[in-house]
Amino acid sequence: MKIFENFPLKALNTFGMDVKAARYAAVSRIEELDTLNQLGIWNPESTLILGGGSNMLLTRDWDGLVIHNQFLGRRVVHENEEEALVEAGSGENWHAFIQWALACGLGGIENLSLIPGTVGAAPMQNIGAYGREIGDVFEYLDAYHIGTGELRRFQHADCAFGYRESVFKNKEKGKYFITSVALRLRKKPEFHLGYGDVKKVIDEEFGGDLSLNHVSDAICRIRRRKLPDPAEIGNSGSFFKNPVIPLSLYNAIQSKSPDIPCSAVENTNVKVP
Repeated sequence: MKIFENFPLKALNTFGMDVKAARYAAVSRIEELDTLNQLGIWNPESTLILGGGSNMLLTRDWDGLVIHNQFLGRRVVHENEEEALVEAGSGENWHAFIQWALACGLGGIENLSLIPGTVGAAPMQNIGAYGREIGDVFEYLDAYHIGTGELRRFQHADCAFGYRESVFKNKEKGKYFITSVALRLRKKPEFHLGYGDVKKVIDEEFGGDLSLNHVSDAICRIRRRKLPDPAEIGNSGSFFKNPVIPLSLYNAIQSKSPDIPCSAVENTNVKVP
């Protein structure tokens, strides 16, 4: 591992902002994280952990340290006739990981296709799209504690997943570097087509033929219609949150707009896109 000074970040953020990092290091092993800790330059307040460079806007040079996550690798931990536990390095591209899972005949994350970013960023905000969230298939993640160097495994219950929320945005914010993520995926797919235009696109483009790849392709087509390719026009993807409102308010709105869609959040609230 080499630490660079005044390192250009233009190619590493999807807005293509021409800014520099005072210090930059690409890491792919635990030992390299240990080295940064021992050097005493890893201060959570002045350190940016960089994955895919999406969902952020760099408005000026970064005065501290940028740690570029390059923890790679994908593997099946164990499997049976119905499911497989798969693990991926946190620096893996999220969409490429989905494509690998589909090639293995594994379902559960196809609705999250084409979301920009890395595997490690996915559980931080419990990414979701088209009626599914990573929390639906999440098993555990491994993380490195900044400062102590302790390795900790976070199980599903430890992550406090909510709507675009997790413990890593609240109680444990800035304390850990996620190194790998494990998901439990299915060999016998359960299709979720009730959100947005997914079923309509499958009917129009694939004659209603249901498969994991067709669901993924349909969602990719929808997303490409809504958002430009960051390689052509700089953008940070979709970063808004749909409003969660009381069921009583939804019913009042529905009386005037019968076609308003929603999805249940809990007994007394619904999420309205």
